Amino acid sequence: MKFDAVIFDCDGVLVDSEVLAIRGERKALKEMGLEYTTPDYVRRFVGLHDGVFIEQLRIDYRNAFGAAAPDDFEDRITAGRRNEMGALTVIAGAGAAMEAAKEKTGAIAVASSARALFLESKLKRMGLWGHAAPHIYSADLVVNGKPAPDVFLYAADKLSVDPARCLVLEDSENGVRAGRAAGMTVWGFLGGGHVYDGHAERLCEAGAHDNVEDFISFQQRLDAT
Repeated sequence: MKFDAVIFDCDGVLVDSEVLAIRGERKALKEMGLEYTTPDYVRRFVGLHDGVFIEQLRIDYRNAFGAAAPDDFEDRITAGRRNEMGALTVIAGAGAAMEAAKEKTGAIAVASSARALFLESKLKRMGLWGHAAPHIYSADLVVNGKPAPDVFLYAADKLSVDPARCLVLEDSENGVRAGRAAGMTVWGFLGGGHVYDGHAERLCEAGAHDNVEDFISFQQRLDAT
């Protein structure tokens, strides 16, 4: 089909932040007694809004220790994540892909689970903000974060595009579910540093219509539409 807009996730799609966040968060959680395998952590938590993410971790802590998490629980997790972000890089070809998508469809947006302040900081730091601004939307703007469809529907509304005519590029199962719930076509993106064996299959199981390995593959696939 011909798409009227492409909506990009940010973390793990435009900037290679998920692999850093996972490393820092898991280190902090391990120090508090919670350990996860990388595949399980990615499957459960990547793509969630921070509020939902922290609440799920609090539940895990209570189930593991029979008591509420410590008062500084969230602060320690976010500090662990922040400590790794000095190594942040842009995903190869992201800027060119955003411009190609804009030329091909006429409209693009970024719709992310990241908090608005962090989303703006990462995109500006990596030189990507100008490619999509002002259509850059955080789940802070909606009631429910991914896997609910709210942020994608919000982006489509701001673009004045029918959700059924939108293509979403997502790296997480939660994000794929959100895009499908919004009635959009969803392609799984496999170019982030956090992608592991079986990731492509899990994105398809979550509802991705197709997967692309990187932004070269993305542009080729988009051109074919």
